[in-house]
Amino acid sequence: MRIVTMLFTGLLSVGASAAPMMGEYIARVADCMACHTAEGGSPLAGGKKFPTPVGDIYSTNITPDKTHGIGNYSYADFEKAVRQGIAKDGHPLYPAMPYPSYARMSDSDIHALYDYFMKGVAPSEKANQESDIPWLLSARWPLHVWNWLFLDPPTGERRPLSDPVLQRGAYLVEGAGHCGACHTPRGVAMNEKAYSNQDDTFLSGAMIDGWYAPSLRTLSLPENELTSLIVTGRSKHAAVSGSMAEVVSQSTQYLTPDDATAISRYLLSLNNNKRTATPASHVTTAASASPAAGKTLYGRYCSTCHGTEGKGTDDNVPSLVNNPLVSAKAATPLLRVVTQGAETPTTVGNVSFRMPGYGDVMTDEEMRDVVNYVRQSWGNGAGEVTADDVAKVKASHP
Repeated sequence: MRIVTMLFTGLLSVGASAAPMMGEYIARVADCMACHTAEGGSPLAGGKKFPTPVGDIYSTNITPDKTHGIGNYSYADFEKAVRQGIAKDGHPLYPAMPYPSYARMSDSDIHALYDYFMKGVAPSEKANQESDIPWLLSARWPLHVWNWLFLDPPTGERRPLSDPVLQRGAYLVEGAGHCGACHTPRGVAMNEKAYSNQDDTFLSGAMIDGWYAPSLRTLSLPENELTSLIVTGRSKHAAVSGSMAEVVSQSTQYLTPDDATAISRYLLSLNNNKRTATPASHVTTAASASPAAGKTLYGRYCSTCHGTEGKGTDDNVPSLVNNPLVSAKAATPLLRVVTQGAETPTTVGNVSFRMPGYGDVMTDEEMRDVVNYVRQSWGNGAGEVTADDVAKVKASHP
């Protein structure tokens, strides 16, 4: 009888720990750690700054502390905050938190998240930081109108797809992964213009915080390379930097192999082969730049790593040919990389690759010339930049 009792107790212990473990995984997939942890701060204690058009806001403490965190939240309170954007005291949350995407998460995943935050996270007494939004613009009541206009009711699992792998990929991309928060254009009210693949605007690319989040509807690389890019931040011919590097280091590197494959397969399924390369004959020459000078500067500063033909090196230095960062309409992200440098994320088993910044090495005119050379070579066919464009990026992103 004692043995049976011990066995029963052990099974209860396993069951009690399973939900927080699953919740921790979902919290990683949903990028909770990255958004609610300030640099050097306690995990999930908030305080990370997010710039908005009307002022800076700061993520909140979501540890189980009963004074400053969510320790007094019931499951119903938690679910309402995560999927509807309404805090326990009734005030609406800023939609910098992607609750319109979390509304698509299943009840079981929300329950697992709640169990994790309440049982698997250490409480922190860190007080929440007030936003830097001017008081005339800081009223919360308009957010109720915003929710009425743009928030869909919680849906849980989406409509069935014939392929269960695509089904899982769609659920992760549109729900917990909230990929559209960066990769979908926003409207005048800062709303994402679409939250699912039912609209072609979804994941069609957007600028965010001075970085370009490319379209995920035109991906054409092999599935295994896209999976590697998602999990490690690098693949045979590509690499991520900027905001996406943080997503990889804090979130996507923790994906299970099956989930990483499901996301890749779903994203590749969105490509309807509508993208066509710009013929070399259509590439324009920048009137304000010197192609010869740009080529010389490229040979001096860039060719050692990226090669004379811009193809990079396999599994190390990304190719510049048909690179979305290079050919994007807005040159700001590329100018930021050349000015400040860039670094791929450090993940388990993978060291980062760093490109140095040349903001203090090249003049504005030299940077204009080399960037125009890269944007207009190898069929990239992107528009020209000016020395004034370079100066503006240096000033706004020191």
